[in-house]
Amino acid sequence: MARAGLDVLLLEAEDTLGGGARTRDLGLAPGVVHDICSAVHPMALASPFLRAFDLPARGVELRVPEVSYAQPLDGGRAALAYRDLERTVDALGADGPAWRSLMAPLAAAPEVVTALALGDKRSLPREVLSGEGVRTAVAFGLRVLEQGTPAWGARFRGEEAPALLTGVASHAITPMPSLASAGVALLLGSLAHGPGWPLPVGGSQAIVDALVADLHAHGGQTRTGTRVRSWRELPRARAYLFDTTPRALAAIWGARMPSRVRESFARARYGNAAAKVDFVLSGPVPWAHPEVGRAGTVHLGGTRAQTAAAEAAVNAGRHAEHPVVLVSDPTLTSPERAVGGLRPLWTYAHVPAGSPRDVTEDITAEIERFAPGFRDVVVASRCVPAARMSEENANYVGGDIAAGEITFWRMFARPRAALDPFATGIPGVYLSSSSAPPGPGVHGLSGWYAAARALRSRFGIDTLPDLAP
Repeated sequence: MARAGLDVLLLEAEDTLGGGARTRDLGLAPGVVHDICSAVHPMALASPFLRAFDLPARGVELRVPEVSYAQPLDGGRAALAYRDLERTVDALGADGPAWRSLMAPLAAAPEVVTALALGDKRSLPREVLSGEGVRTAVAFGLRVLEQGTPAWGARFRGEEAPALLTGVASHAITPMPSLASAGVALLLGSLAHGPGWPLPVGGSQAIVDALVADLHAHGGQTRTGTRVRSWRELPRARAYLFDTTPRALAAIWGARMPSRVRESFARARYGNAAAKVDFVLSGPVPWAHPEVGRAGTVHLGGTRAQTAAAEAAVNAGRHAEHPVVLVSDPTLTSPERAVGGLRPLWTYAHVPAGSPRDVTEDITAEIERFAPGFRDVVVASRCVPAARMSEENANYVGGDIAAGEITFWRMFARPRAALDPFATGIPGVYLSSSSAPPGPGVHGLSGWYAAARALRSRFGIDTLPDLAP
């Protein structure tokens, strides 16, 4: 909006900008900083918005690990997704060819897969309109049907390959198999063999800082520590974009919204949750399978059946005996994040929505399961239970870091069934958060789609501004 020549004011409730993409010193160890929510960024090199914005040209260094993600198994085994597809195929043994046939058509056309998965769900991406695009779209759809239904067990014979894919599917924090979790697995899985899953040097805040710097460079203003509770607190403007949940937007505008829209927004469903634990370690995680330590992201859940059982328990409102845990060591790509022999470790566990449970021991036990001796390198830790995640980011209600349940239906009817999912029923007011298409992730596209609509309908600007530095 600022690049289009408009006066822009950004209001932020917290004292620092960035929401779930902030990096802060939590006071656990001198000089050691932690990513408070997002840490690994597959979309930093894949999102059409961020590609056009060109983070590397703005000084954001994105380092891509050789192993995108790993899935440890009991008995010291592990499955690893290397950026090199053929190396992954070789490591998966008898299931290697099946993995190749699943991923190769998608990994060969990452821009098509990304455009398809991250579109506004109301228009056909131009990337799909070519012959190759149509073939890739069909391949993606068929694979989603396979991996999102009870047929998901037909392709593989061993434990490693299906466990590896299920770990990626668990990012959806939803029951499996499902079409939504399959879509997430195939999008992120294919990117793992293409541009990879980068980690920004300095943490997620580096991405936010680049965005804020560009806003300021084009005359935009920011005001932190400003929590908006009513539309009456807002300055007069021709357009308002809300990076909030639908329920929050409905509460702010109240009776000014058409009743059918307000009621729909007020009923918006939240999904299952995550509880965060940040650790400070005196050394690397002592993984039983040493190659796991080379992965930028580690999914802990065991076999496909074990992971699915854990997610089913969470969906039923119970804490899983062995919860799904995600782990990332930022010093893998940024050794400078270790200070004085101490290093951060980023983790979270999947839990029932609104859970007040301190999951430090749950996560510690799951890491110890696959990395005996982990307890011996833990120096300090800090847990943010699911019930308190919204204290740091109001959109994470009950620990729902996706700002809305993730189902196949809700990928299209997000936050409601409407021709324009960004519209609110009030002219000039738009929803621009992860509660709108294409959904969760650090990709910038929800805001980009909402801004494009505001520029056209409120300011008569049909040609979107260039995003390049």
